[in-house]
Amino acid sequence: MIIDDQHYDVIIVGTGAGGGTLAQKLAPTGKKILILERGDLSPHENERWNAMDMVAKSDLPSADEEWFDSSGDRFRPHINYWVGGSTKFYGAALLRMRERDFEKVQHQDGVSPEWPLKYQDFEPYYTEAEKLYNVHGKGGEDPTDPPRTQEYPHQPVTHEPRMQEICEAISKQGLHPFHLPLGIKQNNRHNFFESPNIEGDTTVLNRADVKTNSEEVGVLPALKYANVSLKTKAKVVCLHTNSSGREVKAVEAEICGQSYLFFADIVVLACGAVNSAALLLRSASEKHPIGLANRSDQVGRNFMKHLNTVMVQFSSAPNKSVFQKTICVNDFYWGDKDFSSPMGHIQNTGNIVQDMLPTEAMPILSLLVKLMPGFGLRQLANHSIGWWLQTEDLPDPNNRVQLVGDKLRLDYTPNNTEAHDRLIHRWMDVLKAIDRSSDNSLFPWGVYPRSETPIQVVAYQCGTCRFGEDPTTSVLDINCRAHDVDNLYIVDGSFFPSSAGVTPALTIIANALRVGDHLIERLK
Repeated sequence: MIIDDQHYDVIIVGTGAGGGTLAQKLAPTGKKILILERGDLSPHENERWNAMDMVAKSDLPSADEEWFDSSGDRFRPHINYWVGGSTKFYGAALLRMRERDFEKVQHQDGVSPEWPLKYQDFEPYYTEAEKLYNVHGKGGEDPTDPPRTQEYPHQPVTHEPRMQEICEAISKQGLHPFHLPLGIKQNNRHNFFESPNIEGDTTVLNRADVKTNSEEVGVLPALKYANVSLKTKAKVVCLHTNSSGREVKAVEAEICGQSYLFFADIVVLACGAVNSAALLLRSASEKHPIGLANRSDQVGRNFMKHLNTVMVQFSSAPNKSVFQKTICVNDFYWGDKDFSSPMGHIQNTGNIVQDMLPTEAMPILSLLVKLMPGFGLRQLANHSIGWWLQTEDLPDPNNRVQLVGDKLRLDYTPNNTEAHDRLIHRWMDVLKAIDRSSDNSLFPWGVYPRSETPIQVVAYQCGTCRFGEDPTTSVLDINCRAHDVDNLYIVDGSFFPSSAGVTPALTIIANALRVGDHLIERLK
């Protein structure tokens, strides 16, 4: 084992929304900071890479990683390791949790628990996060929008003509579509989407040079400071404590087949909700027999990832939008007159390509193609509009990350499914009404293929190390420090007591900024 002869003030493990953001927050302190990242720098030289390509490539770190489900069946998670973490692949939709999301909420299948902090505690950090990640949006369009002290830092991305038509048709149904808040680099939409390099690029928002991500707004700015260093291809495998078990004294990592030990006063995990929990479980010791910081037996429990469905709407006219992901609908977020429980959130997907058509719907799509001379799956994709529907799943202690020997097992049974089914059928009714009122429907009798996300899709993972004031029911305190370990923090989605109905990225970023302020005071 190689022992690093440096001593660091802070070691940050992971460079995603939490770790990368925290790195840039702490960098100006002058404190000695080491960032450890399991992956490598992403291939910026290929400007047109996209998330689907990256998942499919056989040489990715995740391609060799296997997890197991509750039945013992192995699967490859849709997760990749790069500097920037999941923000290298996310859709850049950055929404605040609603004010009521921080309270106890009754759902059809159970209760979404109250958070120990409230919206007003996060609001200034949401504002800071939106500035840092260059969020484009417009306040006040969405009836569920929480109060804000400042407007979005940039104007919303405007709808292209076809998407504007859809937006107006949704409004005619008595709903309130609004501009999806997006983290993108360019302030002028027209210079961005209408440039010669962008035209016809159906995966535009997956391009490395378009969306804001934690590598470019977090890690790279932090590395401009002499006190910050980064080691890539460094897989952290264990945290070692002192004799009392109250402090992490060393971080063990594997780098190019060699074992290294790194020492620091403060250790911050930002590996993602699954891997942070797994690392704590792997770090069991005499003082922490069932996992580090796991006196409450809550490490790994209450795993959440939303109930997600992709739905496709077809049009007789081709959809020529270069970028269609600009519409969002929250009218069913808290339910409607026919269903009083929360249902969830709807937004556009990016542009649909042939390989993204729902596999479950392939038999009927193939039949329809046969009935329409001159049409193929590629033509169907070019006539499509994609919709992403998501519903909050509720914390369940039996949905959990476990270690079985050296194998990572993810037990997950979806809950709150009736609410999600209601959202699906409610949205299908909206689309049918739109199609009946226009001549644009390719299938006027209503054909809306859809696909649910399987267990291997863990894009919105959260909840495995929840924060709270009671150390018997939570892993972290309200500053996201482990109750049982004085110098250990977690700043990824692990800390969520509930998943809410919107994507977690902006809340993870805001929380990292909040914890950053706490650590700055502690480091003084």
